[in-house]
Amino acid sequence: MLHDVGRIFRGAAGLVALTALSACALLGTGGPDLRPAPRIPPPKVEEPVADPSVASKAVAAHFTRVETDLVTRGLLRMDGGGPDTPWGPREITENFVRIALYDEYVSESGRLIAREAPARLRRWEKPVRIGLRFGASVPEQTRAKDRATVATYAARLARQSGLSISVTDHAPNYWVYVVSEDERPGLGTEWAGLFPGLDPRELDAATGMGLSTFCMVLAISDGDSPVYSGALAVIRSELPDLLRLSCFHEEIAQGLGLANDYPRARPSIFNDDEEFATLTRMDEVLLRVLYDRRLKPGMREAEARPLLGPIVTQAIGGGS
Repeated sequence: MLHDVGRIFRGAAGLVALTALSACALLGTGGPDLRPAPRIPPPKVEEPVADPSVASKAVAAHFTRVETDLVTRGLLRMDGGGPDTPWGPREITENFVRIALYDEYVSESGRLIAREAPARLRRWEKPVRIGLRFGASVPEQTRAKDRATVATYAARLARQSGLSISVTDHAPNYWVYVVSEDERPGLGTEWAGLFPGLDPRELDAATGMGLSTFCMVLAISDGDSPVYSGALAVIRSELPDLLRLSCFHEEIAQGLGLANDYPRARPSIFNDDEEFATLTRMDEVLLRVLYDRRLKPGMREAEARPLLGPIVTQAIGGGS
């Protein structure tokens, strides 16, 4: 059964205010059997669309303004933190509990309700194979840059987690789509083919992202298992460079099991405030803790917290 679907969104608030917000949620839903995703051959490189629609141009202009506003306010940092963001074992422990063992939203009567709720520890237990797919609107030069970005980042995540994470066209189980406002609405059938039985509401969320969302990821497990079996990340192709990089970093990492946002997590990308654009050293420690073999998928806070002291100490000293 398709059961655990993590809807993890990264969003920006209204066009006029040009402020940024993030919202993350991990839901449990019911559904039909999830069969293994078929191996889909790499698509042929298509010529870029010569003239994006008015809607796509408006989306690009909007997010360019959003990025400019965030950078002007000192946000979307890439320095990983510094003297202004001190942290230690206590902060790592609390941040880990709130990010990995809580959900920011719950599902009630088919609706997302903003209410924090305890959750189980969720992660991958098998190699993660990232398959990149681009809409025809994405020029080959941009595709090449994105491929290099994701490959480098996947190698970094693999080093920190100890999990096998690669970018490959051989039987991907973590799909990353970079598509435009013109292309995304027509992908529902393709995504349903990758994840048979995916709740139509989840497909609607992925195909119908509003301007309040930069990007999103659906992290999926079978039945009531706390072990992820697949994921789908959707990145807007209209995003300017820094927001695009930020989306790759946050969505791919959150799809590994650090699913919640916690406002006190700093320096971190797992935070609603958009202060950091790229994975920080503290985030690397959180990832090492998540994939420590002393923690088991399905654990709740009462089981995991007593184990965190030595795990956190060792993870802080781990390095990259």
